[in-house]
Amino acid sequence: MMPTEITQPFRPRARLLQLLGDELIGSSRLAVFELVKNAYDADANEVLVSINLSLNEPIITVTDDGEGMSLDILRSVWLVPGDDHRQRQRKKNMRSSRHHRLPLGEKGLGRFAVHKLGNRIRLTTRAHDAEECVVDINWNDLITKPYLDEAPVKIITRSAEVFTHGKTGTHIEIQELRLPEWTRREIRHLYTQITSICSPFKEPGAFQAKLVVPGHEEWIEDLPDFKAILERALWKFDFLIDNGGIDWTYEFRQVSGLNLDQRRISKKGDQLQLPKIKQSDKRDDRIVAEISDIEGIGSIVGEFYVFDRDRELLRQMGDTRLMTSYLDENGGIRVYRDGIRVYNYGEQGDDWLGLDLRRVNIPTRKISNNLILGAIHLNLESSHGLIEKTNREGFVENDAFTRLQRVVLGALGKLESERQIDKNRIRQLVKVHPDPAVSGIEKPIQDLRDALAKYEVPDSFENHVKRIERHYVDMQETLLSAGMSGLNLAVIFHEVERGVRALHKVIVEGQDMDGARRQIQELVQILDGFSTLLRRGSKKQHSSHELITAAKQFNFLRFRHHGIEFSCPPLEEIDLNFKSTYSFGLILGALNNLIDNSLYWLRVRWPDNSPISKRCLFVGTSNNFASGQTIIVADNGPGFQGDSPDLLTRPFFTRKPDGMGLGLYYASLAMELNGGYLAFPEKGEVDIPEKYDGAVVAMIFKTNR
Repeated sequence: MMPTEITQPFRPRARLLQLLGDELIGSSRLAVFELVKNAYDADANEVLVSINLSLNEPIITVTDDGEGMSLDILRSVWLVPGDDHRQRQRKKNMRSSRHHRLPLGEKGLGRFAVHKLGNRIRLTTRAHDAEECVVDINWNDLITKPYLDEAPVKIITRSAEVFTHGKTGTHIEIQELRLPEWTRREIRHLYTQITSICSPFKEPGAFQAKLVVPGHEEWIEDLPDFKAILERALWKFDFLIDNGGIDWTYEFRQVSGLNLDQRRISKKGDQLQLPKIKQSDKRDDRIVAEISDIEGIGSIVGEFYVFDRDRELLRQMGDTRLMTSYLDENGGIRVYRDGIRVYNYGEQGDDWLGLDLRRVNIPTRKISNNLILGAIHLNLESSHGLIEKTNREGFVENDAFTRLQRVVLGALGKLESERQIDKNRIRQLVKVHPDPAVSGIEKPIQDLRDALAKYEVPDSFENHVKRIERHYVDMQETLLSAGMSGLNLAVIFHEVERGVRALHKVIVEGQDMDGARRQIQELVQILDGFSTLLRRGSKKQHSSHELITAAKQFNFLRFRHHGIEFSCPPLEEIDLNFKSTYSFGLILGALNNLIDNSLYWLRVRWPDNSPISKRCLFVGTSNNFASGQTIIVADNGPGFQGDSPDLLTRPFFTRKPDGMGLGLYYASLAMELNGGYLAFPEKGEVDIPEKYDGAVVAMIFKTNR
């Protein structure tokens, strides 16, 4: 039998369009939001949404004064799902005639929003110098047809009855609502969404969206004024990210009832430090932004308003219930492109920057969604790398989106560092409720175990991991039973996590196992030091040569990896060393913290992709201090940027976007517990080579005479 060839086109079922409306548009509120965006694309000045629930049959109407649609556009575009004419307009940079807008839509799917809302739809539209067109769609009738091509839609053309006197626009009337019982809460939420489609942070522009609820006006009458809420913010932070750097202005506002001065700082062309973001497809451990970080994103303008919700401080500020309630429902950071909101960033339940998780881990320093009202402003033409999802709920999570997250979090880190200074000033005047300590070490330990299994590391490492875990639990119980968990436990966690993360990196990067073995042994030794301290055990005499050698071995692989020129005269000349009595593990941890800080800030001043790397680190000794012999740690990084010694050693203060703010506090505490102290001498006070023009830290010991 000869083969037979048959050609058969696809024949979609008539119910497909309604199914697509259900699947592509996540909720009824989002469907209304899409229709408002369609009005923007139609070059409208204003769109009015009316939800009339007082009628026996509730009805939704959406009316705009945009360019409207001709019969030809209706037939060739609106009734052709998936038509790409808006996408073609964007690619060709074809802007609208009235307001010079680029279209927000590009996939031809926004019209499915009407099918999400109701079963009966009447669309009335009129373009310039054209007849008025009316389209009636009854889904109850259409879906009885087997196939889409058997369910034609009638279009009536007529003289203008709705858009008279030369007016243009589109009026959509939706009946037999799919969500017939819109609650007061739903309406209030929709009102907030619709009125925020244009940035409320800016002055009213050329596009306004309004919502009315006939018969239920009181549902939205008492909603708080957005501008009035912003006036209650204690902190304001504006920034521009462009050309790989950041311009920013930080403002701490005066608190009523507190004798505390305002503080304002501005910087131009500042370096933007990047936090770590876990990426599955590639490894990127850069810590300073480059111009490539905003490729496909363009310039980023941001404004953050940050609040304080401490009970005692709120009491000082007067009635703040409305403010806290508003923040609970609307807090977060929104995204706007060409002044129009990208839904659903900044909505409840959408933590696109991971703010809440950051605050759980470091509650005292980090800002969560219910503490901030923020906006990120993007240019539609420049941000072509950010592609909206088909379901209209944010951007596709591609490389450009990950880079957007990193740079925005980097900007937020600038704010958090400055804010911590003023929070400390507030705490000195007000009895502020203390924040809880940090979370436990379960996550870093589990990450380490996963890496051990994945990279087939010898079983002997697991015994060390168990010992670290056991040490931590024992110390946690000791501290809790002594009633001193908070900050002390946070310091211990900081040291354990720092060591575990460093070990994890060595294993993942496939560096030599001898180095990894030394690192895990050093970590156990540090924990032994904590245990000894808690048991108030005896301290022993050690030489500076022994201490510095251990620190060099601990960090040797990192020196090599980051191209550090390490200079240490005491390891070359034995006469430069001294002896002192201390807990070796604790002081080794302190020295490692100072080296760790230097390595980070050297990478900030001399970024990883710099054409010439000049990263230099110096560890030496000095007898210039009357109170004792000293180990000096100096580098050629950016220095302490004017921060006072008191601020530098204050717990939870840091200028690292990922930092916990406990490293220098720990180093200072460890020195004091062993009879010494930490100092920050001016460069002329110590004898070090000229090239070390960055940070200088002195570990001053109680010397054995």
